[in-house]
Amino acid sequence: MENKFVLFDGGMGTELQKRGLKTGGLPELLNLESPEIVRAVHADYVAAGADVITANTFGANSRKLGSAQKVREVISAGIRLAREAGAKRVALDLGPTGAMLAPMGTLSFDEAYELYREQVLAGAETGADLAVIETMSDLLEAKAALLAVKENSHLPVYVTMTFAADGRTFLGTDPAIAAVTLSALGADAVGINCSLGPEEIIPFAKEMLEWSTVPVMVQPNAGLPDATSGQTVYHVTPERFAAAVGEMLDAGVTIAGGCCGTTPEHIRLLRAEMDRRRPVERTVRRRSVFTSGQRLVCADSGVAVIGERINPTGKKKIKEALRSSAFDYILNEAINQEEAGAQLLDVNAGLPEIDEAGTLTRLVTALQAVSPLPLQIDSSDPIALDRACRVYCGKPIINSVNGKRESLEAILPIAKKYGAAVVGLTLDENGIPERAEDRLNIAERILKAAGEYGIPSEDVLIDCLTMAVSTNQTFARETLRAVGLVTERLGVKTVLGVSNISFGLPNRELLNATFLANAFAQGLTLPILNPMSKRYMDVVAAWRVLSGEDVGSQVYIDTYVNQTTVYQSYVNKSEKSIMSTENIMSTNPLSEVDITQIVLSGRKMLIEDAVMKALEVKTPMEVINDLLIPAINAAGERFEKGQFFLPQLMASAETVKLGFDVVKSSAKSGEVKGKGKILLATVKGDIHDIGKNIVKMLLSNYGYEIVDLGRDVAPELIVDVTMREHIRLVALSALMTTTVKNMALTIKMLRDAGADCKVMVGGAVLNEEYARLVGADYYTKDAQDSARVANIVFDEPFQEKWYASP
Repeated sequence: MENKFVLFDGGMGTELQKRGLKTGGLPELLNLESPEIVRAVHADYVAAGADVITANTFGANSRKLGSAQKVREVISAGIRLAREAGAKRVALDLGPTGAMLAPMGTLSFDEAYELYREQVLAGAETGADLAVIETMSDLLEAKAALLAVKENSHLPVYVTMTFAADGRTFLGTDPAIAAVTLSALGADAVGINCSLGPEEIIPFAKEMLEWSTVPVMVQPNAGLPDATSGQTVYHVTPERFAAAVGEMLDAGVTIAGGCCGTTPEHIRLLRAEMDRRRPVERTVRRRSVFTSGQRLVCADSGVAVIGERINPTGKKKIKEALRSSAFDYILNEAINQEEAGAQLLDVNAGLPEIDEAGTLTRLVTALQAVSPLPLQIDSSDPIALDRACRVYCGKPIINSVNGKRESLEAILPIAKKYGAAVVGLTLDENGIPERAEDRLNIAERILKAAGEYGIPSEDVLIDCLTMAVSTNQTFARETLRAVGLVTERLGVKTVLGVSNISFGLPNRELLNATFLANAFAQGLTLPILNPMSKRYMDVVAAWRVLSGEDVGSQVYIDTYVNQTTVYQSYVNKSEKSIMSTENIMSTNPLSEVDITQIVLSGRKMLIEDAVMKALEVKTPMEVINDLLIPAINAAGERFEKGQFFLPQLMASAETVKLGFDVVKSSAKSGEVKGKGKILLATVKGDIHDIGKNIVKMLLSNYGYEIVDLGRDVAPELIVDVTMREHIRLVALSALMTTTVKNMALTIKMLRDAGADCKVMVGGAVLNEEYARLVGADYYTKDAQDSARVANIVFDEPFQEKWYASP
């Protein structure tokens, strides 16, 4: 790759369809059943000038093929066929498992990892030159695949994500988050493939180039599929494709190829574009940056507040929650801190009487389901840190390592392995030095040791340690001097636990806030504090003005123009505090705003009491129609506007579901009417069910009864169950263009049988034109759209509204 472009091949599935791949057939099985067809496609791409041929192994996992033995057979044959076609380099192709990972789905991280491990071992054994993890929508699944490659082979590994037109995956990951996380995890290249045409992904590629520390690759589609003619057509010509990809090459992309709809001719012209230019010399920006699956925090941009409240020290309720693994109270604390302005959350589960590793891992997973904030994983136990970092979706901070040799040797390899930033405490075998210069020396040792493990300096955050001035008043001065020395001489970011300074003294907030302001002046970047304190957050807001971070003082003006505080500005969002359980539950009778705030924040721990209180003054149906339904509709509106992503929408839906359950259990027989029965199925020949399962979860939480027939469902079974169960709404899913025909057949058989039902369709390959083509009543672009259609279908009186013409 040095000083040259690398050209990958183009679309495989669409080429196989042209050459006879049957509707609903698994492309990977052609490696065994019709090897001459696969070999011919590869040969055409070799002739077009591709440097790397991607083996026909995209979906070759045990979940789809049925056994590890079959995986080995298919992958071995796939790599051999690419070699026989004359490939210079052969890439083992790893696609999504087809299932959604926890906490959104039922597939565990370890189960996903095992599926990929089987593929990697088979590919490495049979001579793959590199691995390509592609078409990933779930950053956590991409991480599982990446770790499987790195831990079970020596293959270079490239990872590409697929983004929707809004620049996000359906779980809310944008190109910057993906670039930072995957680069830190050790991918040799990161990039974008599938979903969109080359013009549409140009801004996404440029965003990746801005944040990636490794080479960037692109493999666009030849546009979006068009089925208006009855045949699937991609309209981006080879000339237009090559010109658009050429623009990305000029921006700094060095690896390119094609995805769905691209042909050997697209690749031949792209080869010519590469041959007439040289790679751009790209400047890689090194920044202190941390991510979750949905949020990026860059400490180079200014102060970033780390919320301190998820820590059992001195907190009885958190101790009880950790002992019982009933995390509702802790999750509520996470939401509270986010709403109060925290940008990261410190997470500590350190109790001597519990299994810290297991508890911390479960807690990290649970927190990722309710909060988009990046996490600082806080433990002195290397096993707990390793396990929690492993299942974390993003680039976390590890808190902490110190200057002791045993600590450096135990913690730094974990940070390197998982691409985490790490907090370095300025203490060693001799304890915490009193003098600032001695703390600086320890910080230098930590920084040097981190570098020896390959951890860049921007990922080392130094904590100069706050100690109580009640025992020695020089401690504050020396800590502040140490922060200044570390900032000036080492140029790294600093962390401080602010509240320790006032331990044992009255009016602690005053001391803490004064100390915080002085620490900012010395260069403190990442204060660990209680964001629920208005005084602390006032100091943060003021410092952002004084440091120039708050450009034009606009945030400060917006916050304080009505003489409020940062804290109070959050309180005023709904004219009452949404910061605590007590304030949310303070109104009597409970208002629609209260229920809405509980649902929007996904506070499942509060909904039962809220609904019971509402039932004191409203009938069960009034609670449903006046409170719960408007609340989930408000969540849907935020999803539509891009203010919510799927995890937040599902958290709100699950909260409403619990509310429905409370109403039903409290109501008399017949007092609560069911919302209706919906049949869900992925059509015959299609084994992908992520989208269907998302729709199932959401519709269930809306209160509908779901009849889920699963995946690869024969039309006859769908018709039989629809007629027998008197189904009013049938929802059909397809992910592959080859299975859309079976969708059309299923709908025709429903019509021929006289089924009195409406049909809605969805899936990655579908659009309104496809929906009309197959005879559907409604096209739904996402899960929230399916809920809106269901509400239309089951409205009384029935409201006719077509998303696609019948």
